[in-house]
Amino acid sequence: MEHEQKYTINLDAKYRPLERIDVQALAASVKDPWFNQTLCRVDDCVVRLGVFKEGEFHWHKHDKEDEFFFVLSGRFVIELEGDRKELGPLQGLLVPQGVLHKTSAPQPAVILMMEAATVKPTGD
Repeated sequence: MEHEQKYTINLDAKYRPLERIDVQALAASVKDPWFNQTLCRVDDCVVRLGVFKEGEFHWHKHDKEDEFFFVLSGRFVIELEGDRKELGPLQGLLVPQGVLHKTSAPQPAVILMMEAATVKPTGD
């Protein structure tokens, strides 16, 4: 898919249970403009780190899974059909399954995402 070339998306779980996760160090090491790394699995879900230095993701949806975004730093925008949500540090938003959305970072942002492990980050 052409969208996948614009983003660095790592689906492998980088950390095992009981292994310390240093989000600040990992985020600081990212060179890519739009980076997504699965940190760990939690039962049937994954926790992912997004480090977005610039740009936007394409419009997409997940037919069978919800997606939760939580901003650690920066600003993060989630556009929905007919609505726009701007999130700052320590704010989150749940995008329900089947809802078309597009995310962007008007300034560098570090985001945690939690979703079912079956989610394809680029959408269905």
